[in-house]
Amino acid sequence: MRLATLFGITLSLAISIGGVAMTGTQAVQLRDGTVYFVEPPKLVKATTTYKDVNILGGTYYFTINLPENAGESLQKVTIAQKEGVENIDYNLNDTRAFVGTSDACGGLCLRKETRLKLGAVTNEPKTRTVSVNFDPPVVPGQTITIALRPVSNPSFSGVYLLGVTAFPVGEKSHGQFLGFGRFQFYSNSGSWFP
Repeated sequence: MRLATLFGITLSLAISIGGVAMTGTQAVQLRDGTVYFVEPPKLVKATTTYKDVNILGGTYYFTINLPENAGESLQKVTIAQKEGVENIDYNLNDTRAFVGTSDACGGLCLRKETRLKLGAVTNEPKTRTVSVNFDPPVVPGQTITIALRPVSNPSFSGVYLLGVTAFPVGEKSHGQFLGFGRFQFYSNSGSWFP
């Protein structure tokens, strides 16, 4: 049975017993006030500009599609490092977001008319999580890309998994895990590491 069908059946049952309310924008809101997307966003892809270790000036792109029938705007995205030998440090002040994909513009879609305004961009070192807040929130029906700038690529080669979670607008919003961005970094011939 498909997950969407299972969610729809569960949602229908919950509505019939009065545990869920639908707001005017058709977002799902539980009795305790928790807000869910009706149809969650999708992580379209995650890419990096450089795949070698120790490279400065790289960018990690996370492209997310917020469907027209999401039911709620996108308030925040978290990107949490779940695997990788070394913790990745970021230049949080260089974080950008724009409408569209990095493919459509060779990664240069940072023109004023395509940029999305960001609120706070924060890092929680203990959980290795970066939070990107949108101000104003991203309305449904758009594909957006977050451009996250590391200080440098990791020093150690290997696979680094970055989990992406999206949160709808709401004081008590449920984060929807979208999947992992998988980056493979390689030791280059000039590296000190084998």
